[in-house]
Amino acid sequence: MILLSAIQDEVAVLAEGEPVEKTLSIIELISTGGTSGIVIILILFVLLIVATYIYFERLFAIKAASKVDSNFMNQIKDHVSNGKIDSAQMLCAQQNSPVSRLIAKGITRIGKPLEDINTAIENAGRLEVYNLEKNVSVLATISGVAPMIGFLGTVVGMIISIFELANAGGTIQMDVLASGLYTAMTTTVAGLIVGIVAYVTYNHIVGRTNKVVYQMEANSVEFLDHLNEPI
Repeated sequence: MILLSAIQDEVAVLAEGEPVEKTLSIIELISTGGTSGIVIILILFVLLIVATYIYFERLFAIKAASKVDSNFMNQIKDHVSNGKIDSAQMLCAQQNSPVSRLIAKGITRIGKPLEDINTAIENAGRLEVYNLEKNVSVLATISGVAPMIGFLGTVVGMIISIFELANAGGTIQMDVLASGLYTAMTTTVAGLIVGIVAYVTYNHIVGRTNKVVYQMEANSVEFLDHLNEPI
């Protein structure tokens, strides 16, 4: 019994000496950074929500704008060739897309010089492109601002660490520096994540928008070429 008790005591001592693995959740990581860190993280979180909303809202809008009937231009050319201007305008109204609105603008100018028709289509095209790119610049702004806000948190965290170190009486204690270091690291990571997300979504939206713009230009040129064909 004495030997068993001694063995149990020795095992208990060894167990106490073993390092305990510590885990830290995201919430604990954020809350450990202090008030300044929490404020900056909340700002970045709001920017992430805004970027996500703009991305999906623009994505669905551009997807809807890119839908054009493959037979649309053939029908338009048939109506125009047969002098059925009202039918052509009605077909454009039914499509209700950027391409159809550009063609409808050109149809309303039929009978005028080709240069005037081209100018009217170009002006309408600028408005359509503006509508497609609505709020996209906000994504670009967030992609640049988010990392800067994260770096601001890094500077604030380092200032806190230096301040705590200066008031520690000349002794370096890691627990004293922990709050400032957590603020410095968490805000930097959060800012980079938000910036990367905004940058990727911005470039994806720009790419999808350019495809729609190319589609508008191609159909406009086809319409003007048809008007320029000899009768």
